[in-house]
Amino acid sequence: MPAARLREYRGPALFSYGFRPFFFFGAVYAGAVILIWLPAFHGHLELDTVFAPRDWHVHEMLFGYVGAAVAGFLLTAIPNWTGRLPLQGKPLMSLFSIWVAGRIAVNTSSVIGWAPAAVVDCAFLVLLAAAAAREIVAGKNLNNLKIVAIISLLAAGNIAFHLEAHFSGLANYATRFGIALVITLVGLIGGRIIPSFTRNWLAKRDAGRMPTAFDRFDMVTIACSAAALLVWIIRPEGPFSGAALFICGCLHIIRLARWAGYRTFPDRLVLILHLAYAFVPAGYILEAFSAFDRIAASAGIHAWTSGAIGTMTLAVMSRATLGHTGRLLEATPATQFIYAAVLVAALSRVCAVLDPLHAEPLLAVAGLAWATAFFGFAAAYAPALWSSKRI
Repeated sequence: MPAARLREYRGPALFSYGFRPFFFFGAVYAGAVILIWLPAFHGHLELDTVFAPRDWHVHEMLFGYVGAAVAGFLLTAIPNWTGRLPLQGKPLMSLFSIWVAGRIAVNTSSVIGWAPAAVVDCAFLVLLAAAAAREIVAGKNLNNLKIVAIISLLAAGNIAFHLEAHFSGLANYATRFGIALVITLVGLIGGRIIPSFTRNWLAKRDAGRMPTAFDRFDMVTIACSAAALLVWIIRPEGPFSGAALFICGCLHIIRLARWAGYRTFPDRLVLILHLAYAFVPAGYILEAFSAFDRIAASAGIHAWTSGAIGTMTLAVMSRATLGHTGRLLEATPATQFIYAAVLVAALSRVCAVLDPLHAEPLLAVAGLAWATAFFGFAAAYAPALWSSKRI
């Protein structure tokens, strides 16, 4: 975004760009939710929510934290897509306030009631989709409306989550629907930015194998994955679902191998994107084994959520913050520590499912490592997110 177009803004730096409040407070919330979830999981803490404890954990990570991360990314990307001014000042404050109100509503829903909590919480993603659609249409960048369609589906998934949890007790279908949507979003966005950033970095170094650009194979992989995930949402167990998930896992392994990630080890900002995406095929294959009743289903789910979603959002948030605040695109020791922590969290959480004998200590390691990664991001990137100073 040209500096002259942003220079007119005179409000708080935190609300000069969408990534600033949503990345900072989203990360703080992601860390806090896990520290609350650990004692709640062991029965040492009672939550003030109408959701069952598991559903609260799922909802606040999937629609609370991920909603904030998606908002930060989308509100930052749209001005680059359209050439229009970013959402800032009072409109951005209002949207952020609605996100905060949603977190308060969900966490006090046993007091205010499930219906008022659902209305307040669901308003955020609905308004985010509407704001994004308005900007994309006004900027005549209609090709990116498919991203808005996924955000709209995510908003619908949030509404379905509240309804299913209330009327059925547990939001099993809505949980799978939400995870499937976010993994599809990771596949779409990751398939664009990972080979692009990899190519840009490799082009400045010695010649060699370059990543394959987005092509028909990627489109086939995304289409097959969407179909397999639809089957998984409806019926996660059984040979048909298992075979479809396994095939998609193999397709994503091939897709990842086409991006020459092994050449990016010296640049941790690029390498972490490849490592994050590796959890996508891992999730498909683990869920395939679960469909054949070989392992517990939560192994694949946590490979997708803690691994692919957690690691990818941290990778994108750190890179976007550096790039949009004029800082060097390099992974400092603090950033590398954050990346290591979230990888430890993801691997420990998956292993806690695969190794039930050591599940309790592995869960503790996963939770503490996750909180360390996200609180670490908030602390390390606070100067960039809260200040307008460009370095």
